[in-house]
Amino acid sequence: MKVLFLTGSHPRHMYIAKKLYDNQYLDGLLIEKRENFVPQPPEGLCDLDKNNFIRHFKDREESEAKFFGKITDVIFNDSVRKIKVNKEQLNSDKVKKWICDFNPDVVLSYGIHKLSNEFLSILPAYSFNIHGGLSPWFRGNITLFWPFYFLKPNWAGMTVHYLTERIDGGDIIHHSVPKLFKGDGVHDVACRAVIQVAEDLIAILKLIEEGKKLKGVPQGTLGKLFISSDWKPQHLRLIYNTFNNDIVDRFLDGELGYDEPKLVRAF
Repeated sequence: MKVLFLTGSHPRHMYIAKKLYDNQYLDGLLIEKRENFVPQPPEGLCDLDKNNFIRHFKDREESEAKFFGKITDVIFNDSVRKIKVNKEQLNSDKVKKWICDFNPDVVLSYGIHKLSNEFLSILPAYSFNIHGGLSPWFRGNITLFWPFYFLKPNWAGMTVHYLTERIDGGDIIHHSVPKLFKGDGVHDVACRAVIQVAEDLIAILKLIEEGKKLKGVPQGTLGKLFISSDWKPQHLRLIYNTFNNDIVDRFLDGELGYDEPKLVRAF
């Protein structure tokens, strides 16, 4: 069974690539070069929002370094066929030819930009997207942040769904939700979610290898599609100034109530 992983270049993306590789489930690897991992604060912010912005992305860098370490594609030996692209090259004829020549049995995507319909048409039946959020409730962008903003940290998780032209909208085969621990901040939970979905992916790939049919669950119309412009640096005031990034502690102490998502499980 040949597995192709289409992914970004940030630490969380490389962590899943390494997990697949360590379990003999990585035969091909496409890496899309992503934006700078630690962005600069936009112009015109007041000191409060500027400091929150800097703290937020510095904390993200530190959390991902703590949980994932420094992983580059040089660790993968020559048995893994690799190609590196930028956003503009992702849907190019060159890349599509590379994939057709590779002829994968299973394709996983995580952390890349939207694939064209022509690109999707050349992929095998078992092609899945790994979405950093619980669909259908949190689709789109920055969807591991919004559960914290809505004081529902137990809704921060990942979705494995069939890859379609709909953004994070394909039939769901599995939800991954991490265990919450006292002292976890927003980025710690996001990292734990990536680690959990990496473990779950190995189990899902084993099921496919054993011949099990994976039936997806349609998403329906619940939830919201979050776009990048929904998020503003001012949203960080709630996370850091109101709660000092202790939303998980408050939740575990029972201060924020409890509402549990109805999860889809492949196993």
